[in-house]
Amino acid sequence: MFTDTVGYTAATQANEARTLAMLREQEGLLRPIVTAHFGREIKSTGDGFLVEFDSALKATQCAVDIQRRMHERNAQAGRIPLQIRIGIHLGDVEQHGTDIFGDAVNIAARIEPMAEPGGICVSGAVHEQVRNKITDTLEKLPSMSLKGVQHPVEIYRVVLPWTARESPPGAQVPRRLAVLPLANISSDPKDEYFADGLTEELITVLSQLRELRVIARTSVSQYKSAAKSVSQIGGELGVDAVLEGSVRKAGDDLRITVQLIDVGTQEHTWAKTYDRKLDNVFAVQAEISKQVANALQVEFRTFARTSREGPAPVRTDSYLAYLKGRTFRVQGTTEGLAMAKEQFQLAISLDPQNAAAYAGLADVTRSLGQTASLGLPRIEWDEEGRQLVKRALELDPNLPEAHRSLAIILWDDFEIAAAQQEFQRSLSINPSDPLTQRLCAGLLLEQGQPEEALVHLRLAEGADPKGPAVLNDLVALLAWLGRRDEASVLLERLRELAPDSELYRGAWCWFALEGPDRAEAMRATAAWIDTQPDSRWKEGTRAWYWIMFGEEERGRAHLQLEESRPEIPQLAWAMGLLYGQLGELDSCFRWLNRAVDLHIVAVTIFRYFSRTKAVREDPRFQSILHRMNLA
Repeated sequence: MFTDTVGYTAATQANEARTLAMLREQEGLLRPIVTAHFGREIKSTGDGFLVEFDSALKATQCAVDIQRRMHERNAQAGRIPLQIRIGIHLGDVEQHGTDIFGDAVNIAARIEPMAEPGGICVSGAVHEQVRNKITDTLEKLPSMSLKGVQHPVEIYRVVLPWTARESPPGAQVPRRLAVLPLANISSDPKDEYFADGLTEELITVLSQLRELRVIARTSVSQYKSAAKSVSQIGGELGVDAVLEGSVRKAGDDLRITVQLIDVGTQEHTWAKTYDRKLDNVFAVQAEISKQVANALQVEFRTFARTSREGPAPVRTDSYLAYLKGRTFRVQGTTEGLAMAKEQFQLAISLDPQNAAAYAGLADVTRSLGQTASLGLPRIEWDEEGRQLVKRALELDPNLPEAHRSLAIILWDDFEIAAAQQEFQRSLSINPSDPLTQRLCAGLLLEQGQPEEALVHLRLAEGADPKGPAVLNDLVALLAWLGRRDEASVLLERLRELAPDSELYRGAWCWFALEGPDRAEAMRATAAWIDTQPDSRWKEGTRAWYWIMFGEEERGRAHLQLEESRPEIPQLAWAMGLLYGQLGELDSCFRWLNRAVDLHIVAVTIFRYFSRTKAVREDPRFQSILHRMNLA
């Protein structure tokens, strides 16, 4: 990878002191990102770098992160623009001392000037390695001869969100869109659920446009009341267009106002006000989607039709109950899930053709069934969930959330191959869904495929750049894989987003436990324990703390309290983890087999956590994997 500063010579002649200060700033921005992606800095070229990587994917992801950081920096008010070009090639090199030589180096150097300011160009060899593994599109440029290179080289540019509008006419460029929370301007504040639900519905419908990548609800929700410019939001989310608007609901009358804004120019690309009756809300969603597609020059194909967009939409009162159910479900509490269940049941009773309500009910039924306090036999809620998902797919075979729900059920029942197919089916309909990407990654991790899982987690990060859950997953996995520099960058992002959350402290805990600093590991683990929302886990986490840090007797005292509480199914795998830490493998596998019987076992921790090495190297661990169809 070659980088080069745009206009460096002219800038130096105009104001040498200022240019050198900006160059030092650039170095301070680039070097941590290169390190985080395991790049090896070969040399500085004065106003750029030559960097070597052990994979084309890491090099390309590093380049994208560099240009995203530079774009964010340039978007700040009062900053003098600082732009670089990046070129990447894949090939063999010869090393002499600390430098590298060869055709691969020469070609990379010749490709770099082909990039536009702030852009990235890669060779055809790199394109073949990364084309299905990054969220950004690779656009082929005309084949060209490079100085000093015998044969023409295929060159692709990485279409970054803020450069997409510069594409040549007619080019098929995927766009990145953020649908900001629609403002509720109804007289009744209780109608807030309708504005929130309609926002999420638009995200879902627009996500099914194949040439569009839509940012997830968790990342856009923080802008609900934030006083930020479109340029700031676009830079933070990495999008080139923003859809914003408002909803006024008065009885059966609706007024929906929406406008599409170009991030680069901050101009209104398209705007419209819809005055409709409530039972026309489905037609409005479809019309907005078509107008957005036209404005963004995205081909509006007949995408996967859902029960909310088809020619026979569900009854309005059923749809409203469904939206309320979604609002309660995202609260994530037992009370919220119970209220969501009531609303989904109401939606189905009002209209038995509401496929989305069946899928929602399946999800909350499963979540509540796994709550030990309800005491329901697993076979009952597991079968109920299957039947609900089956009905949802009978009503709408192309409902992505129903395929995702079915995949989760199959996974929990150890039908691994079928679960993988359902996740892929869901993603083929809605590739922008970060939850499905994360779940697919989780299944791949359980199967022992961490690199494949990372691809899905990176795609989830692209769809949900401010989602704490995605960053938590990435930090933990990268820490387990020993990629600490990369993990530390993401951990800092997570700390900025949610410093007091269980997700941040959990990620910090895994990161610190895989590091050399015992004191930090103790602080991080104690901080994570303090955020545990369920008091029933306190004894187990305290036991883990003392066992992890050499206070076995104190740990055993807490462990004995856990032994006396078999009514909590989730404790079974945790008990296996605790006994594994103590080196008492007979007890460890006794508990792990019980966890498999209960279909609640966190295999990923045993596969990757450094302190469970003795467990995974025991032949009995393979027996556990065989029982779960994961061997």
